[in-house]
Amino acid sequence: MSTSPAPPRATLLLLAYLAFVSLGLPDGLLGVGWPSIHADLGVPTEAVGLLLTAGTVGYLTSSVLAGFTLARVGVGALLAGSTLLASLALTGYAVSPGLAVLVGCALLLGLGSGAVDSGLNAYAAGAFGPRHMNWLHAFFGLGVAIGPLIMTAALSGGLTWRWGYGIVAGAQIALAVAFVLTVRAWQRRDPAPEAGGGTTGAASAVRVPVLATLRLPAVWSGALAFALYVAIEVSAGLWAFLLLTEGRGLSAAVAGGCVSAYWGSLFVGRVVQGVVAERLGARLVLRVSLAGMAVGAALIAVPGSAALAVLGLVVVGFAAAPVFPLLTLTTADRVGAAHADRTIGLQIGASGLGAALVPGGLGVLISNVSVQVLGPALVVLALVLILLYELGARRPAAGSGPGRTGVAAGPERTAAPDADYPLSGPVRPVVDGR
Repeated sequence: MSTSPAPPRATLLLLAYLAFVSLGLPDGLLGVGWPSIHADLGVPTEAVGLLLTAGTVGYLTSSVLAGFTLARVGVGALLAGSTLLASLALTGYAVSPGLAVLVGCALLLGLGSGAVDSGLNAYAAGAFGPRHMNWLHAFFGLGVAIGPLIMTAALSGGLTWRWGYGIVAGAQIALAVAFVLTVRAWQRRDPAPEAGGGTTGAASAVRVPVLATLRLPAVWSGALAFALYVAIEVSAGLWAFLLLTEGRGLSAAVAGGCVSAYWGSLFVGRVVQGVVAERLGARLVLRVSLAGMAVGAALIAVPGSAALAVLGLVVVGFAAAPVFPLLTLTTADRVGAAHADRTIGLQIGASGLGAALVPGGLGVLISNVSVQVLGPALVVLALVLILLYELGARRPAAGSGPGRTGVAAGPERTAAPDADYPLSGPVRPVVDGR
């Protein structure tokens, strides 16, 4: 008889939500603040690329390393240290005398953010169900939306851009203190043996050689799936305005509203489908969502019709909403619990790489061919993503013992996570940017 998992501790759940908001806040600050920053520091507009590159390098490095070191350092210590690092980086932004210091701070911010993202996703994959997993990633979007408001309020109030970063830095410091005070509450302990004689849970990853994880095909197909998903999400949001104005003849005002509707559908989809996934099971929702992304992309690809393109954008946004969190949530089902933390780190890193490379590559394609290639390109990416998911879903998870099932199997989940070690027991559930 299956049992429902014990509810996550309220304090840890609240901190996780706040941490995801904090991950999105800096992303929203730079866009509004950069005109003031480059004027104040006397640097060219294109210098923002140095900040973005440094931040991406830091994010990719720490997100991957966090997955491989999580079992050794503990999730509580990782979150406390990484959040403190991010707060120091934001403080550095606020007092920076020049571009060189800003670039260094961007690298530190990327290092802190990547570790928090990877560590929290790995923890949430075992401690939280589909509903909270989706809502956590919805709160990341909330943070991205709040960031511009903070910077706009500072500038509108006659303050400098430094105040915007200073305010967010203060919030990060408070969050870091909260993580320090709750380090022991995030602790995990070794799980009990499975009925089949093995063990599951992140702690067992300490006894599994790194090469054993890296040799699993499901690890790399999963990482590629994350890169493709984020590439679709970011590319649609980045190039939709150009498609709607130059390709479909909409005015700038209307097109801007449609792009906002796309991002809004992503947020609403995560809130709504988190509940749906908890009732119907992650696998069913994932398959329907992946198919919905392909349908939405096909609507965008239909030539000439602005209405279909807008409808396609909304469909892509709503369908894509639960994909990142549910793919993370079901990581252990694809690779086995012993490899899950490492794999999640690689997946988070791959998602950052997909966000950095594919949208830029599409931009080159658009500039050399036509903006009309956006729709067909999204269709191809969506179909490849479906193929990768199906291949991974049909492959037995490494290290899965007799009778082992995952949360993705259906609305009922076997075996409740241990209260002190949420990743222990015969079931290891799963994580989103996004």
